[in-house]
Amino acid sequence: MSGSRSAKWQRRLMQPPRAVIDIGSNTVRMVIYEGTARAPEVVWNEKVAARLGRDLSETGRIPDEAAEEALAALARYALIIGDLGIDDVQTVATAAARDAKNGAQFLEQVAALGLEPRLLTGEEEATASAMGALGAFPGARGVVADLGGGSLELVSVADNACHEAASLQLGTLRLPALRSDGADAFEAAVHEQLAAVGWAAKHPGPMYMIGGTWRALAAYAMRYFDFPLTDPHGFTLLPDDARRLARELIAADPEELREISGISPMRAHYLPDAAALLRPLLDRIEPDELVFSSWGIREGLLYSRLEPAQMKADPLLAGVTAYAAPRDSSITEATLLAAWTVDLSEGDGKLNERLRLAAAQLSGALHRVEPNLRESHAAEWALGKRWIDLDARGRAMICAALFGSLGRTELPDKLRVLASDDDLHEGVTWGLGFRLARRLGGGSRVSLTTSALRRKKKSLILRLDESRAALANYPATQDFDNLAQWLGLKPKIKIGSFNFSGVGEDQEDD
Repeated sequence: MSGSRSAKWQRRLMQPPRAVIDIGSNTVRMVIYEGTARAPEVVWNEKVAARLGRDLSETGRIPDEAAEEALAALARYALIIGDLGIDDVQTVATAAARDAKNGAQFLEQVAALGLEPRLLTGEEEATASAMGALGAFPGARGVVADLGGGSLELVSVADNACHEAASLQLGTLRLPALRSDGADAFEAAVHEQLAAVGWAAKHPGPMYMIGGTWRALAAYAMRYFDFPLTDPHGFTLLPDDARRLARELIAADPEELREISGISPMRAHYLPDAAALLRPLLDRIEPDELVFSSWGIREGLLYSRLEPAQMKADPLLAGVTAYAAPRDSSITEATLLAAWTVDLSEGDGKLNERLRLAAAQLSGALHRVEPNLRESHAAEWALGKRWIDLDARGRAMICAALFGSLGRTELPDKLRVLASDDDLHEGVTWGLGFRLARRLGGGSRVSLTTSALRRKKKSLILRLDESRAALANYPATQDFDNLAQWLGLKPKIKIGSFNFSGVGEDQEDD
């Protein structure tokens, strides 16, 4: 890479663009990522449903017309990558190329396009998918179930590592043939394959659901339960709910399913078969819950290349920094803001602190948006954008904080589906504190290091150094009064010489 291009990305504190081309049994896809190493952001996502593995059960070969469609797409991808000057490219092929009699010949044609395809073994494919789940859900402990066109990968994960792994011939392109002999024969065939992976039986923890067809199932469930978010990443289902939905989907009409947002025509066709597969899978593994992931094999390939220290980085904070920093809201500024408002924080300790820091940085970016756009951006950024390792409760609390930073204490009703009233009250409190900090002195370092906000039993105390006394006037005093009223406390402003480090601070009662 040229020095100038490298310098450009270093200045942005991001990695240069990298691309992953995934030659799967259903689709041939190219994804281009930018952003930080820990939280890569998709900037280009293109696929062709070539269905290379559609005849594997009957002929064992990749059909000529499917190969031609895939190669045409890959030729396009190669040109785009070259024109964009992307040097970091991984091209991988999975079950169709691995199992087809003419798979090696097909990969030779791929290589002739200037790409360097790597044929993954079943275990490598399973491990890459599992690494995607580990990257998306730090601390994940359970079973990863990656459903592709040619195979179903099962992997046990714990302690940020993959343990047992298996690749089963239960992909969506193979299921119709298995179901053609009737429901009993189908379940018997599935259980026979699952019996070969005894470690998966009654495995503790969640089952992490990877693959487009599982995400289509999540889209169906989100509509069924009238869930207020749109991104299936991180959506969870209890096993009993999953069984109930599976019973309905087995008999569903694909033409009706495709009318649901988030379910493509191809996935609508596969959903009844996937639902039939889900039932014996739940019976065998008995997971605590189902967790749906938009990160899979492609993100796993990127995550597995990181250094251990990079793997341990918080993906939410990395993603927020990559998003907010170009909008002139730095993590340094957010950390100072979070420290200034720390006395307002209650709730769940470290869990809430990372949410509060993320909210602080996003609020800084929000206040650099045109005023008439801020309310819509507050909801879109918190609830609509894909953040990694942020659950529905966390989204709601960040949304509440962003509304609070705008001086709003009335929240959208849908937030109460995602978080408790106490959590939402806490989020608004953070936001009102951020608003006060910015109103006090523009959020400048000097104004925040020469003042302090302290919460006592009955009072909320704002302390200012004598040199900053002029800041204690309208409209800052109004925001201070509003914050105190929200907390049910009496507002007090004290001006003088104080130790703003907090060490040995006066602990007088109200």
